[in-house]
Amino acid sequence: MERYIGLDPHGRSCTFGVIGPSGRKLRHGSPPARRRWMEEGTQSAWLYEILSPHVEEIVVAGIGESRGQKSDRLDAFQRAEELRTGTIKKPVFKAPRLYGRLRELGRVHSMLVRDVVRVQARLKATYRARGVGTPGKSVYGPRVREQWLRQLPVSARWATEKLHEEYDRLLELKREAERELVAESRKHRVSRILFTAPGLGPIRVARLLPIVVTPHRFRTRRQFWAYCGLGIVMRSSSDWVQTPNGGWIRAQVARTRGLNRNHNSNLKNIFKTAATTVVTRLPTDPLYKHYVQLTSAGTKPNLAKLTIARRIAAIVLRMWKDEEE
Repeated sequence: MERYIGLDPHGRSCTFGVIGPSGRKLRHGSPPARRRWMEEGTQSAWLYEILSPHVEEIVVAGIGESRGQKSDRLDAFQRAEELRTGTIKKPVFKAPRLYGRLRELGRVHSMLVRDVVRVQARLKATYRARGVGTPGKSVYGPRVREQWLRQLPVSARWATEKLHEEYDRLLELKREAERELVAESRKHRVSRILFTAPGLGPIRVARLLPIVVTPHRFRTRRQFWAYCGLGIVMRSSSDWVQTPNGGWIRAQVARTRGLNRNHNSNLKNIFKTAATTVVTRLPTDPLYKHYVQLTSAGTKPNLAKLTIARRIAAIVLRMWKDEEE
């Protein structure tokens, strides 16, 4: 007899809800056939890793807006019921043991990049607040730093010097993280294959691997485009209007064309920046020639760049599946 177990994890406790095959809520007992579902969150990868050897099936899913009564116990039983009835709407792929160290290095590298950009913005804001213009990147460099500091009043120099020191230290940590990230990525054979894709450098490949994990998750390139946030969708509103006799009919309303909103933002950033690299730095690449053809035919540059990003994503998926450069 099967048991369906819903799990609502928290920082210091976990609430379980057990349901039998008929839908009856149970308090005790879990025979060998166990299926477990839990919400996507900070601890979901860790829980998936330690619980997967002990159950037949484990599912992690994203939860949208919660309505109605709210409690840990109700959430746990709700998860178990949705697993039993097969009504899970947003399953999340989990493979914590694959590319584990590369995933953590990529996360740290992304945080350090954001921190460096944040300190750069603070430095420029400090100078602008005193009426000192800071065009370009020379304000960050150590060579002419004293010249910039002398333009500030004495009261503001010490604080600005500390921001410069913070920037230097973060830049050093970022470079160290890049070296570790690329070195770990090169241990995997597929990274050398993906590195030959247009617009993909060693850092983008290293960030791509632990996100996708395996290309066989996606049967077609359209599924991959949707996961990357590059899927084309049509949206409309006020689709139904009321007739004079009180009925409802579907109206002919204008529909807008855009990208799907439910996606992996990191993956979208990887392929959009890869397309930017092709457009700005690879004038001999066939994809750049395609970009020129699109813009010459009247396509807006941002839409043409989106087309290039979709093509790069399709190329990467096929290269990865076939393991061919």
